[in-house]
Amino acid sequence: MNESVLIIGSGPGLSAALARLFASQKMRVILASRNIEKLNDLKNEIKAETINCDSSSYESVAKLFKEVDRIVGTPNLVIYNASARPKKGSIVELDPLETQKVINITCFGAFLVAREAAKRMIPKKNGSIFFTGATAGVKGFPNSSAFAMGKFGLRGLAQSLARELHPKGIHIAHFVIDGGIGKEPKGDYQTMKPDEIAKTYLQFYRQDKSTWAWEVELRTSVEKF
Repeated sequence: MNESVLIIGSGPGLSAALARLFASQKMRVILASRNIEKLNDLKNEIKAETINCDSSSYESVAKLFKEVDRIVGTPNLVIYNASARPKKGSIVELDPLETQKVINITCFGAFLVAREAAKRMIPKKNGSIFFTGATAGVKGFPNSSAFAMGKFGLRGLAQSLARELHPKGIHIAHFVIDGGIGKEPKGDYQTMKPDEIAKTYLQFYRQDKSTWAWEVELRTSVEKF
């Protein structure tokens, strides 16, 4: 049976690059997003499955995994790429409800997804759960506290799960994307090519258990930030 990958938080950038790369490895690809209509072209291109999901909702995530159970059983790899970036602003200017929404999508949703994936992978003593992080998860920036809370929490989740689940045969990895993602530079700003980032996820997925890494930080060779 072919390997399978579930990608949550699918869009035209990194998620699409990941989907194409893993499809090229003969893996069955399932894409989950709150707006699956935007994925129709990619779905047809790589013959993927698409499922509607709000990753911040326990009921929606549970429903997603039941549908994945029906389609492929337990996926070999689950990638949490969902994130929400609020407007920058002073702590006294941030909207509490909007901030809560950001944290729910960026961090709590990752917990919900990891929980459902782990319940299925632990009995098999096999599987991988990857999280897409950011610079904001390793250092705080002024006027960016909402985003930092979500990404710091995501990194803490990944680090804790690595210690908990590696001994049970589940590979956990956190990818610090230290820069903007794009296929072309934006003026003097050097962006990170999504296709090249995706190759690192594949390399981590293919790592031998004797040398599992739980985190990597990716950045451009020329920094302008």
